[in-house]
Amino acid sequence: MEPKKISQSRTVKAMLVLPPDSNALGTMFGGKVMSYIDDIASISAFRHARLQVVTASTDSVDFLYPIIVGQMICLESFVTWTHKTSMEVYVSIVSEDLKTGERRVCASSFLTFVAIDENGRTLEVPPAIPETDFEKELHSSAPERFRQRMERKQHSRMLAEKFPLRRLQSL
Repeated sequence: MEPKKISQSRTVKAMLVLPPDSNALGTMFGGKVMSYIDDIASISAFRHARLQVVTASTDSVDFLYPIIVGQMICLESFVTWTHKTSMEVYVSIVSEDLKTGERRVCASSFLTFVAIDENGRTLEVPPAIPETDFEKELHSSAPERFRQRMERKQHSRMLAEKFPLRRLQSL
């Protein structure tokens, strides 16, 4: 399979933050930001694989600064690394005060997507080739994040097996 440059998956999306996007404090709903993160990351994964993709996991999303109504939110994403059928995607979330031009990174996240066929079977994806220093840094540190995700997934499975479903039946 022909490797692809990371830059080929780069995707940018910008929107004005309006009152329906916000909470009672006038800051953007975290869930709305998370939805935007998944949306743009899926486009990057689709661009890289040129195959249908599904979200396999989202690493933590740390909200560093609030995004205020009237500001612009800009998300940038790209595939950082691949492993057989999965792709790690990095997303950076930046706010911009349109009056002053002040910009700051408000959050970032890593997500994992899996390429699938029409029957839901996984498909191989091309390797990712980093070009910039930042891409190379993310690419070289990706195997450790992959290992940590696999550990977290095992823990999640263990918790799912222990969860008493009868609790849900009584609701």
